[in-house]
Amino acid sequence: MSFRLAVCAEMVYGDLPLIERVHRIHEQGFEVELWDTRGRDIAALAATGARFSSMSGYFGGSLIDPASAGEVLASAEKLIPVALELGVERMVVHPAELGEGGLAVRPVHRSTGQMWLTGLRTLEGLAALGEKHGVTFALENLNTILDHPGIPLARAKDTMALVAAVDHPNVKMMLDLYHAQIGEGNLIELVRAALPWIGEIQVADVPGRFEPGTGEVNYRAVATALKEAGYTGVIGLEAGASGGPGPESGDTALAAFRAAFDS
Repeated sequence: MSFRLAVCAEMVYGDLPLIERVHRIHEQGFEVELWDTRGRDIAALAATGARFSSMSGYFGGSLIDPASAGEVLASAEKLIPVALELGVERMVVHPAELGEGGLAVRPVHRSTGQMWLTGLRTLEGLAALGEKHGVTFALENLNTILDHPGIPLARAKDTMALVAAVDHPNVKMMLDLYHAQIGEGNLIELVRAALPWIGEIQVADVPGRFEPGTGEVNYRAVATALKEAGYTGVIGLEAGASGGPGPESGDTALAAFRAAFDS
């Protein structure tokens, strides 16, 4: 297999408890992505034997806001022991603080030079934390058209510029191609340009945010471009199953994901 394939346990098998979702994903040979790990049974998750590719890496503050950037660093440091216990490789952060439903806690629709500088300094602080503890922080791009309005510096080209400016092995991109397709398009050229900075790639089809093959994105062509570029890292399915939350539709979605990237 050219790529390591992972599945977000938060978005498939919704009829099952989280631990059962993780077991089911792991048993099919996939790695596992998690979101917020607070309040979760970390020992039970570790005991599944699954390999965890990523998890949320902060729970407060905004990367680009001088008044709350310190909360990003403080909350990230509190989560590092969980990441180490689970063997998580990447801790995901976003350009600004997300609230319920992924909406901006403090919507802002124009970026400023101060935001860029604060984002750079915060990422540099995360790089130092990551180097100290042996984890990588991954800055995820978002779309502001549909899912995350009011998040500045959210486009893939912006997150790539910030990660490139930090230029540290413990800060990478979480390149989400679902978000990039909605906000920017031109995915094959995007992955080629971003290749030096990518820590992990996430995918879902558009529209709907379901498995590959249910929308407009030619993920087989994207997979070919990634192979030609020499990418051998993680590709994660962060998508719901088009057939619903049940186990059978989840299995079908995972099979479609594998077919798109393991051929």
